[in-house]
Amino acid sequence: MKYCITNGKVILKNQVVDANVYVENTKITEISNRQPDDETVIDAKGRYVSPGFIDVHTHGRGGSDTMYNTFEDLDTITSTAVKTGVTGILPTTMTMSKEDTYAAIKNVGDNMDKVGGSKILGVHMEGPFFNTKYKGAQPEEFMIKPTAENYSSLVGEIVKKLSLAPELKDSDKLIEYLVKEGVVVSIGHTNATYDEAVVGIKAGATSGTHTYNAMTPLTHRNPGVVGAIMEHDEVYAELILDGIHVSYPAAKVLLRAKGLDKVILITDSIEASGLEDGQYKLGNQAVFVKDNSARLEDGTLAGSILAMNNAVKNAYQHLGLSINEAVNLASYNPAKNLNLIDLGEIAVNKTADIIMFDEEINVDFVMIDGNVKIGG
Repeated sequence: MKYCITNGKVILKNQVVDANVYVENTKITEISNRQPDDETVIDAKGRYVSPGFIDVHTHGRGGSDTMYNTFEDLDTITSTAVKTGVTGILPTTMTMSKEDTYAAIKNVGDNMDKVGGSKILGVHMEGPFFNTKYKGAQPEEFMIKPTAENYSSLVGEIVKKLSLAPELKDSDKLIEYLVKEGVVVSIGHTNATYDEAVVGIKAGATSGTHTYNAMTPLTHRNPGVVGAIMEHDEVYAELILDGIHVSYPAAKVLLRAKGLDKVILITDSIEASGLEDGQYKLGNQAVFVKDNSARLEDGTLAGSILAMNNAVKNAYQHLGLSINEAVNLASYNPAKNLNLIDLGEIAVNKTADIIMFDEEINVDFVMIDGNVKIGG
């Protein structure tokens, strides 16, 4: 199928332009002002034409969780995420038993090409190689030693990202193994010192998991994991930008330290995302949703109910960014971190994962791999 998207404000990596975007089959073939010929015309009606968002850290939405390990749950997660502009997703596991983790990852592998919403790009394993001191909402009874053997007992070939605590014995060896396997390693739920975090980075870790949260903070004598993430240019920083997990001034500090190309917006969303206030679950724990936050009974934050289009909106409205800069945090940057060179950008020869939204970042059009999923 051949399309021409016209009358839109096209968000490129470094600017917004008035141009037509041409799509043929799965690719963007042209960005120009020529008039359409035999293409099917899609009128953007003045909306922004944007690369689709990529959520590299999301447990669930719409009453479903990755750990529920059914096709129906994956389909619900992707079908609700796509309505928020997410065209690519890493369903994210959490620290649970080996049997539950294996079943969840196998379920993603079996069904990733069958779901109806956002396309599944792989799995993000959040745990089980964590430090109990910074467990957050991760159940400590299922945390195990970071070894290649333990990792291999849990997974197939679809893990794209794994979060771990670098201070645990032999974590550096596991990081080196994972990097050779093509897995992006992220530092999280960790009590590491600055020096221990640097060992993990030198072993190959290139990401910080929900930066600031569940990690040693930056202080003037102990820079901690936060300081190591900020200092090292090769490390991307995940950020839950809901105004609850991280204040907007702290988010600005992170952007200033990392630069606009190294911060990644994530939702860390749970099954309660998109639903009303009430009691839900995360793993085997009760979660209570009220006032836009999700917490365990003791008040510990337990993921979020954030939608990605709202994270982008918050970046645009609260961090002093241009619209293309805000969009890059949810598209170009995660694609680069995952080494997915065909995604994350409106440019010739890139995959046609395209969304449209209004000034409030309300999404009402989604195209994935050149196929219209929402709108027209």
